[in-house]
Amino acid sequence: MASENFVQLAIPRFDGHYDHWSMLMENFLRSKEYWQVISTGITEQPAGVVLTDAQKIELEGQRLKDLKAKNYLFQAIDRSILETILNKDSSKQIWDSLKKKYQGTARAKRVHL
Repeated sequence: MASENFVQLAIPRFDGHYDHWSMLMENFLRSKEYWQVISTGITEQPAGVVLTDAQKIELEGQRLKDLKAKNYLFQAIDRSILETILNKDSSKQIWDSLKKKYQGTARAKRVHL
């Protein structure tokens, strides 16, 4: 059967080494076709703008991809770290928050040693 050959990709766990994890996680999210919602975010329309049916479908598709990307990020992040970012509304905000907080920290730690 074809399902016997199916391999489930492991979600990269964040271990404090942001630069390495972000490379693995970006690749993982690209393979799932969710990277665009993290890199560019969701294009929300201003209040009062009437959307066509096609635009509504596209926006809902972006929101669903964002929700799925958030799910993968939540699974990759330890609870203690996750608690510091729970107020983030989008996968882009979560990614940017982690990047701001942890990018370069391993390098900075080595310099201080």
